[in-house]
Amino acid sequence: MKHLEGKVTLVTGATRGIGRGIAIGLGEAGATVYITGRSLNSSYANDDISGTLTETQLAVEQVGGICIPVQVDHSNDEQVRLLFEHIQDEQNGQLDLLVNNAYSGVKAIRDAYGRPFWDGEPSIWDASNNVGLRSHYVASIFAARMMTKRKSGLICTISSWGSMSYLFNTAYGVGKAACDRLAADMAVELKPYNVASVSIWPGIVGTEQISQMASEVSQTNATDQRNSFFSSRYNWETPLFTGRAIAKLAVDPNIMRRTGRLQIVAELASQYGIVDENGDRPASLRSLRFVLPAALPVLRNYSKLIPDIKMPWSLLLLNALSSPKV
Repeated sequence: MKHLEGKVTLVTGATRGIGRGIAIGLGEAGATVYITGRSLNSSYANDDISGTLTETQLAVEQVGGICIPVQVDHSNDEQVRLLFEHIQDEQNGQLDLLVNNAYSGVKAIRDAYGRPFWDGEPSIWDASNNVGLRSHYVASIFAARMMTKRKSGLICTISSWGSMSYLFNTAYGVGKAACDRLAADMAVELKPYNVASVSIWPGIVGTEQISQMASEVSQTNATDQRNSFFSSRYNWETPLFTGRAIAKLAVDPNIMRRTGRLQIVAELASQYGIVDENGDRPASLRSLRFVLPAALPVLRNYSKLIPDIKMPWSLLLLNALSSPKV
């Protein structure tokens, strides 16, 4: 389990949610994990869900990792530069893995939920894509400067199935599609230096924010069948599932064969033999095991009997265009 001992990693936006789960997953594998976020010992004043760097640090250390919290606002380029300077000095230039996860748009998504883009403020674009796209680009610049010197490293950019079809709102989807393109184009320029870049697609992850959002959807739209799938929490993943998948990906001896491509967490888990926190292995959202029960809820109790076969992207797109939107 300690296959990341001696590796130096950085997870941005790790006070809670997927970032926290990734940090714990890397800690399980024995990594030194730098984590960033705005809240060190107390929750950010403008947020209604708690989460601090200190809490994540304790969770990482409990599973055997070394965790170094650094308070950073990823909308501030100078703070990001100083973060990487700090890692450079402390680790003698070593950085094996960057996980671009910081994202500031969840509250804006919740506030604008169900409204078309023209019925909201233009600021939702910045809330979704400043810390969440631009910030990924900035962090990757500094990480690449370290990794290319050592001719080794991996940059993972957390993206979403929302890059493929409509999910939440327009600004969100455009930002996630751009994250995929960012990872792919960085891979072209990094490949000669033996540094890999991939985008990561988790499934439906039961983060604190998403769980709260599902509860609100369930209460306010109890009879709306379009939202019943989301609020039922069917086939949800925990944040740790993504962390465990990335921890294995980081030591894949054939990682350069994956560079520039999107990596689906559930499919990585199947390839690497990983299970989620509860011992289950959620299905990929393009698996027949997920798609059929999603369309026919009566099959959900029998999903393990359905073959775990990947649907072709063409059919998946067709299904996404005709399926209920969350």
